[in-house]
Amino acid sequence: MEKISTTKLSKNLEISSRELFDNLVEKKLIYRKDDQWNLTKKGQEFGGETVFNKKYGEFIVWPSDFNPINLQENTRQELVNATTVGKNFDLSSQRINLVFAEIGWTEKAIKGWSVTSLGRKVGGVQFEHPSGGTYVMWPKEIISNKSLLRSINNKDSNEPETIINNQADSELNDFRTKFPANLRTKDGHQVRSRAEVIIDNALYDYGLAHAYERKLPIEEDVYSDFYIPSKNGGKAVYIEFWGLENDPKYSKRKEIKKEIYSKYDLNLIELSDKHIENLDDHLPRMLLKFEIKVE
Repeated sequence: MEKISTTKLSKNLEISSRELFDNLVEKKLIYRKDDQWNLTKKGQEFGGETVFNKKYGEFIVWPSDFNPINLQENTRQELVNATTVGKNFDLSSQRINLVFAEIGWTEKAIKGWSVTSLGRKVGGVQFEHPSGGTYVMWPKEIISNKSLLRSINNKDSNEPETIINNQADSELNDFRTKFPANLRTKDGHQVRSRAEVIIDNALYDYGLAHAYERKLPIEEDVYSDFYIPSKNGGKAVYIEFWGLENDPKYSKRKEIKKEIYSKYDLNLIELSDKHIENLDDHLPRMLLKFEIKVE
């Protein structure tokens, strides 16, 4: 969700910025110190975030649909930590943090964990320890999130994930039927084209853990070509190979997928035929943009 400055939020609410600031102070969402507005923990729980701009310096932003005017104390969101979430699944906090990272909700920070854009969309809030480390807390409803449940249920299973076909996804069904996954790569993945063999083998040779045709951690039923989790030392990133450029149905599917990647702020590397023959000249440079270094 888009976040906006307090001044812009006041315009959306049709009140003066002074009135909004007074309201935020009254509700204990912000406080003033050393001529600077700061967020309280409660303010963070309601989606407030401090950002930096070269022109304006540090300032606070809020979810664009946030309305503190009618905010009641009993509407305060209850947040839980990784330990509490893990107890619901008989998993340690260390293990559940790895699950969050694998889904793409968090990334390893210098000391602790930081929340990603996708993690914020499901309610994750980042906090800082007095020691300077960071950690993330979650709305208690996160334990019923479909993406989390899917990842945990598949974590210790050797069973392949079932792909649910429906009429609304007929273009994808046609594509899977026309191009069956019967080409084997070095690491045993079975893919659908020579180009995907080259991409998968390159990721294997680079020593990067990766998945093939992984479902995106969103409500829409969308699968990526490849997925590299953040455990590789950089940010989590998806890879799409756009091959059938002259096929109208494929082009339509491509645009829909690109819109979804953009909608959820997911990191994406796009490859086409021009990259495949000299993939080692292109892919390492593209990966480096997401802090993934390969030799």
